[in-house]
Amino acid sequence: MTADDEALPGLRVDQVGSLLRPPELIEVFKLYARGEASDEQLRRAQDQSIRQLVAKQESRGFPILTDGEHRRRNFQDSFGASVAGFADSLLAVRDRQPTMERLRLVNNRPLEEFRFIHSIATKPVKVTLIGPDRISQRFDWENSRAVYSTIDDFVTDVVAIERCIVSELVAEGCRYVQMDAPGYTAYLDPVTTAPMIGRGEDPVKNIARSLKADNAVIEGFPGVTFGIHLCRGGKPGAHRRSGSYEAIAEQVFNTLHHHRFLLEFDTDRAGGFEPLRFVPKGKMVVLGLLSTKEGKLESKDQLKSRIDEASKYLPLEQLALSPACGFGGGPTSGRRMDEEQQWAKLELVQGVAADVWG
Repeated sequence: MTADDEALPGLRVDQVGSLLRPPELIEVFKLYARGEASDEQLRRAQDQSIRQLVAKQESRGFPILTDGEHRRRNFQDSFGASVAGFADSLLAVRDRQPTMERLRLVNNRPLEEFRFIHSIATKPVKVTLIGPDRISQRFDWENSRAVYSTIDDFVTDVVAIERCIVSELVAEGCRYVQMDAPGYTAYLDPVTTAPMIGRGEDPVKNIARSLKADNAVIEGFPGVTFGIHLCRGGKPGAHRRSGSYEAIAEQVFNTLHHHRFLLEFDTDRAGGFEPLRFVPKGKMVVLGLLSTKEGKLESKDQLKSRIDEASKYLPLEQLALSPACGFGGGPTSGRRMDEEQQWAKLELVQGVAADVWG
């Protein structure tokens, strides 16, 4: 383990995962979707894009790197594109899908992604995986009972598969794994709990099952830093999943074994920092204060003021800073800002962190 690896649990700056794709890569994705570009042409375009992306991150001195998720159609492909068993593998996890057979790992997609960026990066690399809660929420269990008699049986297989994905990543040298968990914020908003209740599910049982599953995925990997991103959704103007973390904070922060909680506080829909009082000693909270939905650059003084406000509820030494979410919205989606605005925000994260923590 390197000195950089040892510093990962306490990093003062972070990034959530996806970064803007260049127009050239977006065009190849479009051609590929129409059958006008081959697998090899897409792979070469992705390789070139990731090489350029790593160089840009390293030139700015960023301490943790990602491949921007430039190989993925959707951030949830980390699981959906790695397994067989869903009725439609192209839509797995993105939409509620039934299973036709028990899930099995057929291709460790995150491992393939890591191997390439790890081979060209000089800094530690973060890999992002979709968490068990979102996978179970996107499981059409009503039409899968011939395969899985209960959701618990399904989640058991999900955990086993994700543990295998993580173990192979760790064996390859990965030392920072982030679970993307947009499902947990669903428990904050009656709009998103209503469909669960309508299907006959109990949100209280759902979240307890998911917390147990998340812990099971990461247990037994000493020397590896695990983060978890409680996402609220990345669409500009979206107001679903609104509400303070208060409703789940004590349970989530004191149950999960992850080292770093990446939380979104870029809009009023997240409420105040009061829920941070439930974070135990030894855990880090990464404050997602910079918007990835609009290009306007935040004020350095305003960011420092918000960090100071958060420190009233959690000691400054347990805080870090990042953009609120990922910058990329998918290979063919509209761009929310230009690349210069993205890099300006990432550089601002570093500048504020240097002023606040040294």
